[in-house]
Amino acid sequence: MATAAKKPASTTAADTAKPKAVAKPKAAVSAVPKATPKATPKAAPKAAPKAAAKSVGVISCDADLLKMSEADYMNKAQIAYFKAKLITMRDEILDNARETGEHLKENEVFADPNDRATVEEENMLEQRVRDRERKLLKKITTALIRIEDGSYGYCLETGDPIGLPRLLARPTAELSIEAQEKHERMEKLYAD
Repeated sequence: MATAAKKPASTTAADTAKPKAVAKPKAAVSAVPKATPKATPKAAPKAAPKAAAKSVGVISCDADLLKMSEADYMNKAQIAYFKAKLITMRDEILDNARETGEHLKENEVFADPNDRATVEEENMLEQRVRDRERKLLKKITTALIRIEDGSYGYCLETGDPIGLPRLLARPTAELSIEAQEKHERMEKLYAD
């Protein structure tokens, strides 16, 4: 046991000697050329986004958008944010449509009728999803046109602001919550 105690003591002494020798050259090398660049990038990212957000109007996330005051409603930064979001949605839908087209072009021959029925059912479900996406694509196109003409973010019926939380949940919204509820009540009334 005495030898076991001696080995860790000598190992510890050797281990502490090695890091000191390694740490000194790294500290000496990094202190001169790397200390200045490390300080600059750390300070620059914290100051740059705030300055960029105020001057250029860049919004990086939904939380930044919601923090803005009501006086800033549909300013250039918000319009740019929603335009980018709508374009991303449009591109995803178009990619999905291309993939579906390629998938449906594949001709698979199944000996078992059950396998064939399963594949046909999957294809029908996929086509229903693409049909819904096609309808959404029309709404996205309409929203992008409204961004260009300056009416995006305002209710088509009342002219009131739709509101950022609603637009974040549904970027293609054309009606305020109150107008949408009224519209749905009228539909329900006349549907019965």
